[in-house]
Amino acid sequence: MSTVTSTMPQTAAGPPSAVPNPVRADVVVENRIIVPGWVNTLAEYRRWAETDDYPQTGWVSYLDGKIWVDPNLEEFFTHNRVKQAFNYMFGSLFEREPVADFVPDRMLLVNTIANLSTEPDGLFYLWDTMRSGRLGLVPGKKTGYMQLEGTPDGVLEIVSDGSVTKDLDHLRNLYWKAQFPEYWVVDARGDAIRFDIFRHAEEGYEPTLAQDGWLRSEVLGHSFRVERKSDPLGRPKFVVHVKP
Repeated sequence: MSTVTSTMPQTAAGPPSAVPNPVRADVVVENRIIVPGWVNTLAEYRRWAETDDYPQTGWVSYLDGKIWVDPNLEEFFTHNRVKQAFNYMFGSLFEREPVADFVPDRMLLVNTIANLSTEPDGLFYLWDTMRSGRLGLVPGKKTGYMQLEGTPDGVLEIVSDGSVTKDLDHLRNLYWKAQFPEYWVVDARGDAIRFDIFRHAEEGYEPTLAQDGWLRSEVLGHSFRVERKSDPLGRPKFVVHVKP
């Protein structure tokens, strides 16, 4: 697998100097997101992502030949607050035990083996994974680093009404094909929280068996549990607990 690190000069090709002939009509989603007709392959999607025309709101992914668009905003309690809890947990954990790094959402993740480009709700990688070249930073066309390419050690997706099929079917299959060691999935929309840590196995992802409500990450060497609590206004908030 070819990956790109910060020490390598390669980058995803920038937008074409002249827009190529489209092979289909532009697709307009809710009059907010336009998918150009020339974007059909992973390479073309990556070029588009480097342009000013790429959507700044909503969620757009390239999933093995399909362009998946979710124009909806995040729901506050069942998505945004869940994500906030994981951001806080991972930040605190890796501050105490600096063996890995956590990357929050809005970072494009590319894996050419799975023909995939998407923005997970979060991902983490061990420092040795980046050192080995299995995961690398891709220099942006204009500035800085705008994409990660390769294989992180774990990805996090929080299920929303518009992402059920994508998270539980398409991404589960593609993340397995990309050989991501762990796939973390949280669904807090119902009365009971669904929290899974799927482990990469020969025939697909296998769920981790819970022990008294705790799920163990073999990558991180800790067990985790998600709890729904109430804030001072009596509204839902979430805490992610960690133990050795």
